[in-house]
Amino acid sequence: LISEAHLSSVRGQPITTREKISRRAEGLFVFSGCTEGEVARFAAAGRMPQAMAAARRWRAAIGENYRIEVFDHRGYGHRTLRDRLLKIAADTGIPAVATNNVHYGAPGMAVKHSILHAIKEIVPLSRSQTLRRNSEYWLKPADEMRRLFADVPEVLDESLRIAEACSYDLELGRYHFPHIPALDGKKEGDDAVGILRRRCYEGAERRYPFVTDAIRSRLEHELGIIVSGSADWADRPGEDGFAAYFLLVAGIVEHTKKILGIRCTCRGSAAGSLVCYVLGISDVDPVRYDLLFERFMNRRREELPDIDVDVESHRREEVLNYILTTFGPGQTAMCCMTDTFRARMAIREVGKALGMPAGEIDLVAKAFPRIKAAHIGKAAENLPELKGANLRAGQLEQLFELCSAIDGFPRHLALHPSGVILSSPDLADRVPMQESFGGFTMLQADKHDVEDLGLVKLDVLGVRMLSAMAHAVDEVERTRGARIEFDGLGHDDAKTYELMRTSRTLGCFQIESPGQRDLLARLQPRRFEDLIVEISLFRPGPVKSDMVTPYLKRRHGFESAEYLHPGLREVLGDTNGVIVYHEQLIRAIAVVTGCSLDEADHIRRHLDDERLELTFPEEAPEVAEEVKSLDARYMDRRLPIDTPVARWFLGAAVSNGLEPSQAAALWKEVFAFASFGFCKAHAAAFALPTYLSSWLKAHYPAEFYAGLLTHDPGMYPRRLLVADARQFGIPILPVDVNLSDKVYRVEQVDGSLGVRLSLSEVREISEAETASLLLARELGGHFGSLEDLWRRAELSRPVLENLVHMGALDGIA
Repeated sequence: LISEAHLSSVRGQPITTREKISRRAEGLFVFSGCTEGEVARFAAAGRMPQAMAAARRWRAAIGENYRIEVFDHRGYGHRTLRDRLLKIAADTGIPAVATNNVHYGAPGMAVKHSILHAIKEIVPLSRSQTLRRNSEYWLKPADEMRRLFADVPEVLDESLRIAEACSYDLELGRYHFPHIPALDGKKEGDDAVGILRRRCYEGAERRYPFVTDAIRSRLEHELGIIVSGSADWADRPGEDGFAAYFLLVAGIVEHTKKILGIRCTCRGSAAGSLVCYVLGISDVDPVRYDLLFERFMNRRREELPDIDVDVESHRREEVLNYILTTFGPGQTAMCCMTDTFRARMAIREVGKALGMPAGEIDLVAKAFPRIKAAHIGKAAENLPELKGANLRAGQLEQLFELCSAIDGFPRHLALHPSGVILSSPDLADRVPMQESFGGFTMLQADKHDVEDLGLVKLDVLGVRMLSAMAHAVDEVERTRGARIEFDGLGHDDAKTYELMRTSRTLGCFQIESPGQRDLLARLQPRRFEDLIVEISLFRPGPVKSDMVTPYLKRRHGFESAEYLHPGLREVLGDTNGVIVYHEQLIRAIAVVTGCSLDEADHIRRHLDDERLELTFPEEAPEVAEEVKSLDARYMDRRLPIDTPVARWFLGAAVSNGLEPSQAAALWKEVFAFASFGFCKAHAAAFALPTYLSSWLKAHYPAEFYAGLLTHDPGMYPRRLLVADARQFGIPILPVDVNLSDKVYRVEQVDGSLGVRLSLSEVREISEAETASLLLARELGGHFGSLEDLWRRAELSRPVLENLVHMGALDGIA
């Protein structure tokens, strides 16, 4: 009912009717409503016959579960209204029930509620209806309610009976998967697990020339975890389990790539899964690049597996529309996020509610940085802009106090930028929905709520670099007649790495900023693994803690790597003894302590958790006496050595054969790394578009720049991209009404390829005017004069003047 009211709302106001409620009345208790209800309004006006007639109409529509709602908020006329409602109940034979119209949690929150209500109504507080109310609209305890209804205790008894009768299983212990097209026409006795296993082995045959025993073993290992899940997941089964989830995502990715023709890649820890790779969800080989499945999914992990896919940004809505239409509005919706009050927003909204002049509100709001509303008072003391503004001190003090009071309160719901919820067909029965401004159906639940509700989320993110690369590939095919297939390209092109080593990578994904180009020049990448390291090292943590310097010194032979444990050579050898990735930390913990990879990942996630209860299947070793006596010779006093994790790690390491000094040194390194590491699988997933965009720049620079200028994926303005293109010898051709398109195109010019500027470069031109010009040119050929352009294309005079001034008609003979 809530979803239906929101989805069919008029001007954002959710409304339902007696007829709609009647159709869904089975299993519901329906009350007559508060003072705004039909029965109460008639009763308050003294129109008792009409009130009784309304009550009977509702009783006829709803049935035996209709109740007359009685309340007493100690307001003017409320006791009289209560008595009239009780009389209506007695005369009609409809049971009465005691309620309390709760608008806030405690009496002291009445002012906050009034302010928020005025903001919602977009009226000054002086005109808001909440001023007519007292502060009795709070959640009263049982004793208070008994005092209010001491003369009619039976109405309170009725409220308790209804509360006890209300029970609805939201199935919080289950996951809710949608119907999967992959299961249509399955063989008898086949299930999601069988289909997933079959498709994995079919995919492995396509991905690898030979499916080795090692690949089979890893596939079975991953499938075992996917099917059985963690100990937490085992208590929350779904009909087809997570096998259905992987089939679902694989189907969406396959359709996106093959049917819609949209570039689609996987990011995050899911790229470390061989199952994702052979299903085509990820394009990074986790076996070749030694990626760890346990970073993505293991039996100790409480969270749901989360797969994020990147698609071309300008075609993202096509993918979302496919998902929403394929699985239907009843089982698919977008996730929401809550926009809350912060300093500037609170000042503007509360200021309007207080009736302050717009100029004063703007002056005060702009004076504050982007901080929490709770910090306004303290920040105001240090703002010289306010001291000389001649504002009324008393009103400012009231403004700041009220702004602080609503800090963090919800302002409105917004559409989550990427989260798509995939559920069973009864989604609307479990979570209310509403329409978003973008036209997509949106749940009234954010990303934290959906997991508790057993809803599976797929993040679909738009990446402009993928759009730029797709445009470049299309331009290569249009101008040269050759179709580039990235899947068979390989990652070992010498010319591509030569370009990277020159650090002339402006426009290339992830390696175009000054800092990234500086690191490229120092690192001198020669293989794909070097890109994974570069992307992982160029993060605030590693840069700030100077992890980069020891890595580079060891890489170039100026310093030798040292390993505190023999087993760490295999774990850290690829990065010269420096812990760079989460996956290395997981393996290091496992090697040093002797625990499993599942347990090691659990420890990694809770290294600084002082309340962690370690409940491994086997009893953790007791902390050895020599570890208890560790002193400042071995331990940095800033390191926690008395937490459960520290005691477990030190004790397990010593019991596993390490000296106390080695255990202490390793604990220091492990704990220090916790804040700075990066997921190798995510870095590898990002390294793929990094390599491919660099490959395009090295081999097809004109087409590459056409893609960059069209989709603007990076951090630099177009003028810098144009300047960089010219340094690579790419001619930049001016806007021409007979040659320019709505996007940037590649053209032959004097035996080489140049980039023609698009019509978007024309100031003030609209999309409609661009479409009109292109249609006129398509239907009637090139324009022969300014008059011809004016006559055939629907362009405004300012746009025509801008075209003339920028030389867009100079090519007309």
